[in-house]
Amino acid sequence: MSDSAPLKIVVLDDYQGISASKFKVLDPAKYEVTFIKDTLLPYNHPATPQDVKDQLVARLVPFDVICTMRERTPFPRELIARLRNLKLLLSTGARNLSLDLDAFRDRGIPVAGAIDKAHANSAGSVSTTEHCVAMILAAARNIAQDDREVKSGGWQTASAVGLHGKVFGTVGLGRLGVAVARIMHIAFGMRIVAWSPNLTQEAADEKARAAGFAVADEKGEKTFEAVSKEELFRSADFVSVHLVLSERSRGGISAADLELMKPSAILINTSRGPLIVEEDLLDVLEKGKIRAAALDVFELEPLPLDSKWRTTKWGQDGRSSVLLTPHMGYVEQGTLEGWYEHQVENIERWARAEPLLQSLYEGLLVPGN
Repeated sequence: MSDSAPLKIVVLDDYQGISASKFKVLDPAKYEVTFIKDTLLPYNHPATPQDVKDQLVARLVPFDVICTMRERTPFPRELIARLRNLKLLLSTGARNLSLDLDAFRDRGIPVAGAIDKAHANSAGSVSTTEHCVAMILAAARNIAQDDREVKSGGWQTASAVGLHGKVFGTVGLGRLGVAVARIMHIAFGMRIVAWSPNLTQEAADEKARAAGFAVADEKGEKTFEAVSKEELFRSADFVSVHLVLSERSRGGISAADLELMKPSAILINTSRGPLIVEEDLLDVLEKGKIRAAALDVFELEPLPLDSKWRTTKWGQDGRSSVLLTPHMGYVEQGTLEGWYEHQVENIERWARAEPLLQSLYEGLLVPGN
């Protein structure tokens, strides 16, 4: 870092405009901070034309430090190679699969995540759990539809779906899957079935114990019952997706699974959009083959204005009802503020040649190395 020229920093994709109040603690004589709220199409998405890729490069190339928000702006190898001034990349959260860490390492660029120190053990999972449960209830009780109807002069145009005694299927039984399943079981008396590629009944039993449950009830019915993928999609009244996105899991839920669902079933995805083959899901919903879907995540984010998710008249003419939110599972003011504070701390640590907090790979580098 030069003693005369301020370090050029850009904060990307701050939709809520929260970051400025946190970055103002940086000495303006040492740091020149730019804030960009809007997001361009992902550099590595098939739908992104070359001129938009070039526009993204032109936007980012002046900066020494880039601060990102989760996966909102992916950084594939080709983009990283074109950012000749980049010396430090700071993300948020404990992981970011949209970053090509091998490419950053090859360039000698340190990469770190960020945690909300006030909720360090939750890593955003509490917020996402709350949002998922809210979407389940909103979809089952027709909250968005009824709100629109009442405000436009209508009254009781559809019936709701009860949860008590129904089957809740969680695709993935990690931290989030367990957290949501625990609430649905305790609060609503739902029967829990679960599937993931490596899930065994023994592992499901251990997760039930860790969640404070008996492994089985007095009738011998498992609290968390591990079932086949086919059985989950066929039997569940609510299917909630809680897998981690990877090359293995990408597109792992397709028409073959969705076609098994009950006509009365509701699908919820607050994990990642690409876990489900989007065209398959759209086809099922356009044909009204299930009751509803509640989605917080999508293949391409932010959703283009001409996206079918935005333009289709869901819940009409035989189509399924669809409840959409703009990837809000982790978006709480306190969490975002905590992440930005962590990024500011890492900028100052990096400038002092100190190890970064929450490194996303080993062998952390310092300025000039």
